Amino acid sequence: MVTAQEPGTTAAEAVEALREALTAAGIVLPSLGADMASPSLNLITLGRVRAEVALRLADAIRRGCS
Repeated sequence: MVTAQEPGTTAAEAVEALREALTAAGIVLPSLGADMASPSLNLITLGRVRAEVALRLADAIRRGCS
């Protein structure tokens, strides 16, 4: 599993780590993926989600920050 402390993490590795964490929280981001338009920037595309999914994501983040 990739963590925030690991240097040199690729976008694909970060996508998989995020997908695993979101799945564990019961959240699916259908458009989650590596941004292939700018590979040198190592960007992640989170995509568009329904409002209910955004609220579940916000709730999961809040619970994790407590």
